[in-house]
Amino acid sequence: MTGRIPEPTESPRGHEPYGEARWPMATAVVTAMVLTVLLPDDLRLAPRWLLPAVEGLLLLALIAGDPGRIDRRSTALRTLSIALVGVLALSAVWSTVQLVDDILHGGKETASATGLLQSGGTVWACTVLAFSLLYFELDSGGPAARAHRIPRASALAFPQQLNPEVASPDWRPRYIDYLYLGLTNATAFSPTDVMPLAAWAKIAMGIQSLVSLLILGLVVARAVNVLA
Repeated sequence: MTGRIPEPTESPRGHEPYGEARWPMATAVVTAMVLTVLLPDDLRLAPRWLLPAVEGLLLLALIAGDPGRIDRRSTALRTLSIALVGVLALSAVWSTVQLVDDILHGGKETASATGLLQSGGTVWACTVLAFSLLYFELDSGGPAARAHRIPRASALAFPQQLNPEVASPDWRPRYIDYLYLGLTNATAFSPTDVMPLAAWAKIAMGIQSLVSLLILGLVVARAVNVLA
């Protein structure tokens, strides 16, 4: 490993930027919307339809403004993307707080083993999706900037960046890479193969690890209590 991340280069003059497909990111958002609808009322930030409706409108606006592949650089689209990620993250954090409160006080949503596993698993999955989209949107200026190969310091160091010999010359992280990061960080409670470089990335990954540890730890402890 070289230990040094090569700086990305601007797209050559006359060469169209090649953005990644929108559908993986859109699928993650739709999945988060469905999971929010499935959450018990006491664990949701707003009425069952409200947050999914807001998230759906923001997603449709993004698709309309930049259909197909993500390669259009626009302040308005960037603002919409960050707003969408913010709503998802706020919803996930709120559900986590309410789940922890329900477990600690023996609430009705976690009184049975089935309800406990369903609620805990749904909230945990929502946090994984929310943080994966957060990393996807904030790393290196976002997917549109990465499509244009804008020179910008990476906030997250992937193995292909640390060791370019194992990757193709035009490799760039895509949503699946950030989803994998969110999943492994939530299960290992620490960085695995992707290293946080920027302060915000270290804080975000640290918060996600603590949130995941809290959810899984309390769910297991409560499950032992319920089944005993």
